[in-house]
Amino acid sequence: MSRARDWLIAAGTAAILVVAGAAEHRPATGAGLLGYALLAVGGLALVTRRRFPVAVLVITGLCAWGYQAMGFDVFAIAYLIAVYAAMRAGRRWATVAASVLMLGTLPLAAMVSGLPAGEAFAQARSVLELAWLIAAGAAGEALRQAERRADEAERTREESALRRADEERLHIARELHDSLTHQISVIKIQAEAAVHLARKRGEEVPEGLLAIREAGREASRELRATLEALRDDEKSAPYGLDHVPDLVRRARTTGLDATLTIEGRRADVPAAVDRTGYRIVQESLTNIARHAAAASASVRIDYRPDAVAIRVEDDGRATPASEPVPGVGLLGMRERVTALGGRLRAEPRREGGFRVHAELPVGRTS
Repeated sequence: MSRARDWLIAAGTAAILVVAGAAEHRPATGAGLLGYALLAVGGLALVTRRRFPVAVLVITGLCAWGYQAMGFDVFAIAYLIAVYAAMRAGRRWATVAASVLMLGTLPLAAMVSGLPAGEAFAQARSVLELAWLIAAGAAGEALRQAERRADEAERTREESALRRADEERLHIARELHDSLTHQISVIKIQAEAAVHLARKRGEEVPEGLLAIREAGREASRELRATLEALRDDEKSAPYGLDHVPDLVRRARTTGLDATLTIEGRRADVPAAVDRTGYRIVQESLTNIARHAAAASASVRIDYRPDAVAIRVEDDGRATPASEPVPGVGLLGMRERVTALGGRLRAEPRREGGFRVHAELPVGRTS
């Protein structure tokens, strides 16, 4: 859109200059044709004023000097627009130097066309008036300052938002530390002590107690990782798809026949996809252990060129006739996947049991 607008301004300016030159009834001689060409070139050069403001300033100035020398008494509209563009781009000293040079040499161009000195100075003032020159430069500088203030205000808002987010993360980290760390530590210590005493007495340690001990250790690690992530958002969470085998092994300690299949070659997986994939498997296996009453479960990770596909299935009591009640875990999974632009299906299988299938894109996520 801006490119089309630039072309429209350049073509319109060139047309105005050529029409103004033609209004003087200049004959189509060699000098006249050269003058018309300079009028057109001076206008069309404005199309690149955003990319090359100083170059356009020089070109329009030379064209104005040239058609003045050819005897065309035409107002230097293109040069004024170039002055405005150069000032807006912040090229103040180049604009001032070029304008001083133009004001000083335009009378010479008029004298080259054959005018006496007095008329040459008068015509130069009509071709490029000082008031219009100052106005064009002031307008460009004013707009540049306004854009700079707008950018500064936007940057200030972003910095304020980041500062508030940092403060909120620290607040949440303190709350989590105060409310959960002590309780989880107590659970872990009690489970460790119970396992130690049972082994010391030569008793068989119940699988449930071992699962509680492992869950306590895992909860403690997860809490530390969460607190670290909250305190320093630049750190990546320590758990990703590479840690899925650990999840499957821990699921087996609860009596679940859990298997893991990995297909494809893992390339560079974005950190957000890596963390989300781990959380999906973790939440799915947790739900199976708590609610499914399943004997077996399978985890499949498929690395594709454009996505990572994750599927977790169990043979539990869920049936197609039973409507799954979306809990906090499923809702959290869906929010994570949707935020990455992926897809999630969580539903009972036709043959019985439950299936969670997620596809996480790897090409559009950072």
